[in-house]
Amino acid sequence: MKNLQLVFATGNAGKLREAREILAPAGIEVISPYDLGLTKEQVDIEETGKSFAENAVLKAENIWKLTGEACFADDSGLVVDALGGAPGIYSARYASLDGFGEDHNFASNIDKLLHNLGNNTDRRARFVCSVALILSSAGGIKQFDGTCEGRIAMERAGCGGFGYDPVFIPDAYPDRTLAEVDEDAKNAISHRGNALRKMLEALNSL
Repeated sequence: MKNLQLVFATGNAGKLREAREILAPAGIEVISPYDLGLTKEQVDIEETGKSFAENAVLKAENIWKLTGEACFADDSGLVVDALGGAPGIYSARYASLDGFGEDHNFASNIDKLLHNLGNNTDRRARFVCSVALILSSAGGIKQFDGTCEGRIAMERAGCGGFGYDPVFIPDAYPDRTLAEVDEDAKNAISHRGNALRKMLEALNSL
């Protein structure tokens, strides 16, 4: 589906940049809720869902109700096997859950992650992304999921990307973290890229 404009229900500049890089070549213009005059308080709703999928729906529905514009949202995070799936849906506020650091502070989030893993040799992990798409009131909500398998590094490396990228080593690039992979390469293997490409396939079939 060419020449489509979608509102991305996020206030995260890193997510917005990645979505634009992935969707622009397909002729889809991704705009921010702020481009429509919404405030941070309107965009950053409380994520009360119990899964990535539920939170993605909550965020997409919020923007749809506020704007009536075709939109999509994602909820994503890091799942670490040795930590029982943590930080999971609490990835963005992992450190603040028990006073380890500030809310949405990824330096603190990474500190806590590395602290909790310690010298554990089981460092298998994956990034998970769930995307919820609303095109019209009659079309309902369509959902698409993506993952990126890898493991957690012993220490930070690289200065690219955002979030947990400096400590996530993807299976596709076993000798470097996502923060050491260029943007195009990251988008080709990332959880968000995989989910958005599934969304594109669905849009192209309309």
